[in-house]
Amino acid sequence: MKTFITDSLFFGSVISITAYEIGIFIRKKTGLAILNPLLIAIILVIACLLFFGIDYDVYNDSAKYISYFLTPATVCLAIPLYRSLSLLRRNWQAVLIGITAGSMASMGVILLLSHLFGLSHEQYVTLLPKSVTTAVGMGVSEELNGIVNITVAAIIVTGIIGSVLADFVLRIFHIEEPAARGIALGSSAHAVGTAKAFELGEEEGAMGSLAIVISGMITVVFASFFAGLL
Repeated sequence: MKTFITDSLFFGSVISITAYEIGIFIRKKTGLAILNPLLIAIILVIACLLFFGIDYDVYNDSAKYISYFLTPATVCLAIPLYRSLSLLRRNWQAVLIGITAGSMASMGVILLLSHLFGLSHEQYVTLLPKSVTTAVGMGVSEELNGIVNITVAAIIVTGIIGSVLADFVLRIFHIEEPAARGIALGSSAHAVGTAKAFELGEEEGAMGSLAIVISGMITVVFASFFAGLL
């Protein structure tokens, strides 16, 4: 059975997509925020690999094709953003300040916690780009001599936590303005947060898409400065 699976060129892609679809089904049936489809998919894929004794490298070789769709999917985020251009023009100062504040707060919290828990410089710069997309975060981590694999894990965990806690945080702080909700999710939980923002509404998703781009640029520009603080 193991040989039959691993000999298939696309078995990794099939397992990943199937696991995510199961996650979506469970989320819709239960309505529980903690049952995030991405989190469920990760658990199911890990369980599948352990059960069949499949090495991660073997799985990754056949699952990497999914990543080819990342670029066109990201480009498609421009569509709702284009539809909200009038809103962006009216509120560009608030949008820019909000995203900048979110990005700076993310790196500032990592600096504070690294001091508090006595993390090494390598561990610190590894976690510094946790709130941007994987492609940007990997590049920043590598440039700062961080541990790229751990950076990827931190980015994934950040996105899942942001998506799971989104409804609770927005409700507690009475954040009802669509643009503010989208910016908060996009700048704190990158693409996973933006996916959650699209569940809330198209305007939220558009602002989340914008937040991904700008927060990534801000992180690239200021990461070196923050890296020098520890």
